Amino acid sequence: MKKAIILLVLLIAVQLMAQDRSTISVKKSEITNGVVIVTVAQGATQGQAKTAELNCNKGAEACKAPEAGTYLMIRLPKNWGMYDCQNVDLYASSADPATDQKIGEYCLIEK
Repeated sequence: MKKAIILLVLLIAVQLMAQDRSTISVKKSEITNGVVIVTVAQGATQGQAKTAELNCNKGAEACKAPEAGTYLMIRLPKNWGMYDCQNVDLYASSADPATDQKIGEYCLIEK
């Protein structure tokens, strides 16, 4: 039993270390038909930032419409999260995901 717990802890640690972190800029947030839609710009490739949307269901506990600004986005491992898509957690840009509370959990739709 002790070995199973250690193995489980190691598997979780590997998954957490595999998270992809990036800084994004929230351009705007809106609520349409009970869905929070957050328009973001991620990274800069040759002066052009890629645009994407973060979506979540308004009634969900971890769903907020963030103000425009810079945030830390963490892509969750496959099959983690509440949505059937690439799930991401959003944190304040100065936050430490290991200790600080996330702003929300969203479905990432890259354009």
